[in-house]
Amino acid sequence: MAEIKRILVANRGEIALRAIRTIKEMGKEAVAIYSTADKDAAYLKLADVAICIGGAPSSESYLNIPAVIAAAEITHCDAIFPGYGFLSENQHFVEICTHHKIKFIGPTPEVMVLMSDKSKAKDVMVAAGVSVVPGSDGAIHDIEDAKKRAKEVGYPVILKAAQGGGGRGMRVVEEEVKLETSFLACESEAITSFGDGTIYMEKFIKNPRHIEVQIVADSHGNVIHIGERDCSMQRRHQKLIEESPAIILTPEVRTKLHNEAIKATKFIKYEGAGTFEFLLDANLDFYFMEMNTRLQVEHTVSEMVSGIDIIKLMIEVAEGSKLPSQDSIKLRGHSIECRISAEDPVKFLPSPGKITEWIAPGGYNVRIDTFVHTNYVVPATYDSMIGKLIVYADTREEAIAKMHRSLSEFSVKGIKTTIAFHKKMMENEDFISNNFDTKYLERYQG
Repeated sequence: MAEIKRILVANRGEIALRAIRTIKEMGKEAVAIYSTADKDAAYLKLADVAICIGGAPSSESYLNIPAVIAAAEITHCDAIFPGYGFLSENQHFVEICTHHKIKFIGPTPEVMVLMSDKSKAKDVMVAAGVSVVPGSDGAIHDIEDAKKRAKEVGYPVILKAAQGGGGRGMRVVEEEVKLETSFLACESEAITSFGDGTIYMEKFIKNPRHIEVQIVADSHGNVIHIGERDCSMQRRHQKLIEESPAIILTPEVRTKLHNEAIKATKFIKYEGAGTFEFLLDANLDFYFMEMNTRLQVEHTVSEMVSGIDIIKLMIEVAEGSKLPSQDSIKLRGHSIECRISAEDPVKFLPSPGKITEWIAPGGYNVRIDTFVHTNYVVPATYDSMIGKLIVYADTREEAIAKMHRSLSEFSVKGIKTTIAFHKKMMENEDFISNNFDTKYLERYQG
């Protein structure tokens, strides 16, 4: 493959700035796109070219495929980096990029299709020999089918939208009397959120840990992992705090988990960066949940423990380069990420508005991925995450202390943020002692 020289970043906010920085460091040119709501974003000045592609609503700009492709062609880009969200997992967008001879920095549309439908993805993992959560064999057709499958799987069960994501289109059902109402509600939400009412069912694993493996694969059949992440601190299926490594794992379970992810990656002939997400039960048995065929928000903690720039690796893979060997990747220390959102720290309701003061923390091995600054106006149009605070230390105990100190330095005025929540969690005895699961905050906050 030819060297990539100019890359359009098909995203906004912190991940757009994150990508632009790596692109520039690699000696390549970066093109930024923006909506009218983002016209004053400071990072646009760091790109070689910035081009407006539409109005504030995502449908008019960041999700507007003709506008994104037109921007790439007008600015003579030979590749597109999608980031996460928006078009990053849209197989039709990838096909259109290919048609216009623009390299999509990510997997093929065929693999995207394979993994996008969670029901089909589960079947693929079974064929690959990967452990999966017991559940329905494919989609559920109607309520009678749901009742039959639930009896086979055993209560409690969880209903999931096949095209779901972000915690939407899910219902936990403890007993049959609640199944019909939950099924109809889940189906309705799936249609509203994803335009597809297909539902499947799984055995509901109580109080699991959410563990994921970062993989990267090249076009030569090589696959590496960059360790695992524990993303169990969640609220309504939304990750809030992530860390690497997952200290709950034994060395034997960790090795098995990494090997399963690599085996699955090779089985589907994947190319690029991706993440396999697993549920871990109290016995440390793990089950495949889903694969994200893109970069994850929390890729930063994997970078910190490995010293690898994952976006750089993605670009090199897209150029046809071979990956380094697994043995060359050394994972050391412990990293924690706190997602900083423009939200009320108790009720988690959005808090858009003008930031009148922004004083970010610093110090040894403290990283802040953000695009905001003093006088920046947080729009109500997009996701409320305004930054990610990441720390690294030799041990988890030291990382928690460093995160607490960093959060204490962090001062944001004019809007509400989740900084206070994260500081409280760094003082929480259950978090400190690693005694939590994906449902912890529901019990803790009531």
